[in-house]
Amino acid sequence: MRYYGQWMRDEAEKRIGHLYPKIEVTAEMADSANPPRPDLKKYVGKKLTVIAWLWARTVNSPNPAFAHIAVPLASTFMLSTKAGKEAYVEPVIEGGGYRFTVKVGVPQDAEGAKNGTKLSRGANFKCLMSDTPMAGDYIKAEGKAKRMGARLMAIVAEGERGRVYLAPTPEMEAIALTAQPTWKPETPLPDDPRNFWTVQYGLTTYGDLFTPRQLVALTTFSDLVTEARERIKTDAIVAGLPDDGLALAKVGAGATAYADAVGVYLGMAVSKMADAQSSLCRWKTTMDQSIATFGRQALPMVWDYSEANAFGEMAGDPLVSLKNMMRVVDQLPAALAGHVVQADAQSQSLSAGSVVSTDPPYYDNIGYADLSDFFYVWLRRSLKPVFPDLFATLAVPKAEELVATPYRHGGKEKAEIFFLDGMTQAMHRLAEQAHPAFPVTIYYAFKQSESDGDEGTSNTGWDTFLAAVLQAGFAISGTWPMRTELSNRMISSGTNALASSIVLVCHQRPATAATISRREFIRELNGVLPEALDEMTKGSGGEHSPVAPVDLSQAIIGPGMGVFSKYAAVLEADGSLMSVSTALKLINRFLAEDDFDADTQFCLHWFEQHGWTDGVFGTADTLARGKGTNVDGIRDAGVIQSGGGKVRLLKWAEYPTDWDPRTDTRLPVWEALHHLIRALKQGGDSAAGSLLAALGGKAEAIRQLAYRLHTLCERLGQAEDARAYNDLITSWTGIEAAANSAPRPAESQARLDF
Repeated sequence: MRYYGQWMRDEAEKRIGHLYPKIEVTAEMADSANPPRPDLKKYVGKKLTVIAWLWARTVNSPNPAFAHIAVPLASTFMLSTKAGKEAYVEPVIEGGGYRFTVKVGVPQDAEGAKNGTKLSRGANFKCLMSDTPMAGDYIKAEGKAKRMGARLMAIVAEGERGRVYLAPTPEMEAIALTAQPTWKPETPLPDDPRNFWTVQYGLTTYGDLFTPRQLVALTTFSDLVTEARERIKTDAIVAGLPDDGLALAKVGAGATAYADAVGVYLGMAVSKMADAQSSLCRWKTTMDQSIATFGRQALPMVWDYSEANAFGEMAGDPLVSLKNMMRVVDQLPAALAGHVVQADAQSQSLSAGSVVSTDPPYYDNIGYADLSDFFYVWLRRSLKPVFPDLFATLAVPKAEELVATPYRHGGKEKAEIFFLDGMTQAMHRLAEQAHPAFPVTIYYAFKQSESDGDEGTSNTGWDTFLAAVLQAGFAISGTWPMRTELSNRMISSGTNALASSIVLVCHQRPATAATISRREFIRELNGVLPEALDEMTKGSGGEHSPVAPVDLSQAIIGPGMGVFSKYAAVLEADGSLMSVSTALKLINRFLAEDDFDADTQFCLHWFEQHGWTDGVFGTADTLARGKGTNVDGIRDAGVIQSGGGKVRLLKWAEYPTDWDPRTDTRLPVWEALHHLIRALKQGGDSAAGSLLAALGGKAEAIRQLAYRLHTLCERLGQAEDARAYNDLITSWTGIEAAANSAPRPAESQARLDF
């Protein structure tokens, strides 16, 4: 694979290398710049390898006086923001037009360089010539009219110890414009504004996402895969490998199949190369490198893009993609032959008599089939001769993709029906075919719950998926939350990000299952959930740690849905069937129950309404009286600040470090919890353990309040606060161990510092 990959690259460089010239640094570049560029002196007369060409898209100015000028849509003029290595583009307006120059150092107008010609979020720019605003609608209209172009802003070359940033030259721009692709993928992009943002700007096919030079390179490399296969076959026969004439797709074992197999990897490398060779690649100023197309599962619009050198020995060079693939092949040798079958989950028979563990598609999160076309169009060109049946269609098949995609099914409601019906049928196939002696485990990527007031939590995709599982005849005997997603996504963004996966443990529900009423269902929940919740939050020692607060709302679903799903139906008072959504809300209510002291109940409800911000004293006084306490007493307890007609809860960082719980005459659980968080943050498990030992019998109430507050913070979208409570519980086992080993202070001790 390495050998023929190198052959392909060498052959491609012979054919199209002229489109990727080196750049010669001249004395004029170093001396004639304003100010001069002493950093270029050592390169004068040398030809440097170009790493990337940086372009800005353009549209004609909306100002009538400059309507003949294509002005740049640049989201930034910064090239490098590394300390001590700053570089930036500075546009120079002259002769009725403009040109770009490159400067090094910190720009005088730092804000202007940072923002380029962008005015605000979205497609809002200003005309470089006149400062006339250009709104998104104008830019969309220009794009759809095929009047969007591009202008070279800067050239990035490889220096002795880093990047060299150079101003564009007419020669470099002219060479790029000489590229004449003979083919481009005409597969249309889907009109899905959630994941595909280029369509509204006139980039409507996958071919539109590549520059002419990129199209030439990708086409050349794709075609070379076919040539490489013929060369491999010939070389294999000469080397003595027999040839049975059977292709890889026909389970051949000779030279033909061998050539096909190597060709598959070469084709995959070219396909991967496309990720780093599109006009949706960005130049990352903090890293001084080109960033691939897919930073997330979407195709966003990129205004100023990086065109990588296909022979630059960095991202965008096919050998870089191939070398990364080879690391996997080297370390994961195949010991047995594998066989892959593509089947529709709604009608498959592969699971008959099998132990099944499956990860179905998530409700509507990502349009994988649509996004796959970005790579498919190149794979098809290079590998259709190898797998003619697999690549028979012009685009990836999508009709049977089991996701609720509104644009594909004529609206959100119809998409949900499609998903529910299809998933129910797919789950039914599993339920009727899976081995009866073993449970079926089903993975589901759970999103951070959607708020639904005091009714508990819900999530449309989760509710719909769970309904499909139950309608298929499964009963759920357990749910396991798994930390499968990066936790910093949720914490850093505070958004409705995927937090974890839930593993559903399912078995077939007996055909003789009974029907019960809502009242009977709630009575059984009351008997099952308290014990289950207690076991989850306490853990059972050893390897069985307490369930983290962030996962509790998912984990409690197991025993709750175990009750709901073992019955054929749960009937509401009017005789209608209880929905899965209603059942989940009833289950989640148990997480909202609290039985704390009056001061803590005041703090809990005040936090829900005001967080850490000020509130009116009169409102606080009314709430306190309703909870059987008073504002002055709560202030004396040390958990609120009261004065000037305002009341505010104190954050954990504001709590005193010389606090001694044994001498505190008014000690609400709220105060103890936040002192414990302070001790953990400032002194780790040992400090928190010493404090927990001094708190004595309040440990269980503190832990329960931490769970309650985490759930509340999650619902309110307060990710940073949620993390503090989550950290406490995930450290609870270590804190308890430290508490058990902490020396007991003498009764006469006057203070404890934690």
